[in-house]
Amino acid sequence: MRVGIIQSNYIPWRGYFDFIASVDIFVFHDDIQYTKADWRNRNRIKAPDGTPWLTVPVHYHTVSQLICDTRINNQTHWASKHVRLLQEHYRHAPYLQTALDLFKSALEEAGTETTISVLNIAMIRRICAYLGIDTRLMLSSELDPVGTKTGRLLDMLGKLGATAYLSGPAADSYIDKQAFCRAGIQLEYKSYDYQAYPQLWGPFVGAVSVLDLIANCGPDSANYLHSHTANNIVVPGQMKYPALDQHTNLLHSNS
Repeated sequence: MRVGIIQSNYIPWRGYFDFIASVDIFVFHDDIQYTKADWRNRNRIKAPDGTPWLTVPVHYHTVSQLICDTRINNQTHWASKHVRLLQEHYRHAPYLQTALDLFKSALEEAGTETTISVLNIAMIRRICAYLGIDTRLMLSSELDPVGTKTGRLLDMLGKLGATAYLSGPAADSYIDKQAFCRAGIQLEYKSYDYQAYPQLWGPFVGAVSVLDLIANCGPDSANYLHSHTANNIVVPGQMKYPALDQHTNLLHSNS
């Protein structure tokens, strides 16, 4: 069983959804520290003059603040601004209305008085359904993880019965590979190697929100979702890690 664990992002790029589609269980790492000026509360779209940010304002009080506790600041009309920017920059895109409908329905589901985690996950769930991704989605807080860094990851993987862990390649600098060897869990780094798709406004730019793909390609979006290059296996798997009964029951209850 392959498992991936990543923090939630705001309307992420297509690689995030390819990552989700590449695993059996995807865990939103929601009970760890919120990071400012990061993908948690913002993402880019494509415009005639560049790639402007769509940013959700949040209440940030302390460096120890968790993602799941970071509430959205609704003193500004950020949601209507994001809709307006999407309408303005994608007015010539053939599937703009599809992208807007997904965006607005997720906003309604999450509600106004909520956290960035709840909003992000509502967005991601809606987009996964549209793209035909049926990976089981969970929250790290549901697993009551213990430990720090790699130990915390391995605790969650053990509770889920994972035989392989998919990570982004940027984690190479801090993942303890020897710990994965000892646990007998395969460690893989995701490959992000994608075909360009029809896009507005000049030369192709890939590092933008998946809404760009959906607005331009609509029902054909899933055909541009998968990396052409295989994942990099850093630590080969050696043994199957048995799941604890209580977490097996948890998985069935969320299916």
